[in-house]
Amino acid sequence: MELDALDLALLRELQNDARQTNRDLAAKTGVSPSTSLERVRLLRERGVITGYHAVLDLDAAGRPVQALISVRIRPPARPVIEGFREWAARLPEVIGLFVTSGTHDFLLHIAVADVDGVYAFVIDRLTERREVADVQTTMAYEHVQSRCIEPAGPDRPRFARRAR
Repeated sequence: MELDALDLALLRELQNDARQTNRDLAAKTGVSPSTSLERVRLLRERGVITGYHAVLDLDAAGRPVQALISVRIRPPARPVIEGFREWAARLPEVIGLFVTSGTHDFLLHIAVADVDGVYAFVIDRLTERREVADVQTTMAYEHVQSRCIEPAGPDRPRFARRAR
């Protein structure tokens, strides 16, 4: 899917402030409000924009302690992996979930009130699951997240996959 300079500018501005008016968005990107409205509509229809949300401050929300938890599942069968993924994604402590390759099958990013909350999550939630074979916890001192993601465009370098 090709994104032109206007698409990229609209996406950048919306990621910086999705609550701004269409008139303000148009002014910041140098187009008419009708053009801005139509292009944003097309970006939603094409699935580039999938939604708008509020970003919470975890400290202010009472969840200042974060941890990354690697989980190995056994047996490594599709139904077991999918069942665990669906269960873990619904847990209120989980703010991010990755299905991974390598030694572990999942990487869970959790945010809780305190260190005891991390311990309770591992002991009371994870180890009660029969399919959980191994858990490794890493405490996160700081989490820096990019708020503006630049889509790959035709003029941006792409890394070719090597043939093996």
